Amino acid sequence: MTVIVDETDAKAQAKYKGYRDYVSVEGALALLSGWLGCDFGAYEPDTPLSGVNARSVQSSLDAYAAVEGGGLKTVRDLAEWVGVGGFGPRFVGSPSTVADLMQEWIEETDVDGFNLTYAVAHETFADVAGYLMPELQRRDVFKRAGDASREAIWRWRSPRRRSPAALYRNLALTASDARTLAPST
Repeated sequence: MTVIVDETDAKAQAKYKGYRDYVSVEGALALLSGWLGCDFGAYEPDTPLSGVNARSVQSSLDAYAAVEGGGLKTVRDLAEWVGVGGFGPRFVGSPSTVADLMQEWIEETDVDGFNLTYAVAHETFADVAGYLMPELQRRDVFKRAGDASREAIWRWRSPRRRSPAALYRNLALTASDARTLAPST
């Protein structure tokens, strides 16, 4: 997940636009080609994603076309999106907006943490530390100095009772079970 945060939603959106202005479409296409095993350099940047003839990645391209409200329509759009933080989800906004989105994800999907990537090395993490962390701590949902456990870090117990993951809580694998599940030789 890439977090682009600033004092206000407008400033964060402007920052995101500025980052996108610096994306090298050619460089992002090279990165995409390596990640997906498809030569995106063979396509003009304004080629619709539906025109990329690569069966091996068609389902991925279909999924990417739905990103950002269906705004990824061309190879260029995909390159500009990947060029800011990679393939993961992107939260852009004020500390309050981003914290709301993170809490919404936790409540709806039962994730128990986030792996953050950067849009701009060092600046992204400085912004997260300076803007987002104080908001999460104000809400008492992120750890303070001295807290160590997952429950202390995210202030939610996981997995929740209603979560599909809760079905696997407290399962003990016996020696007999382990032999049954082991691959035969």
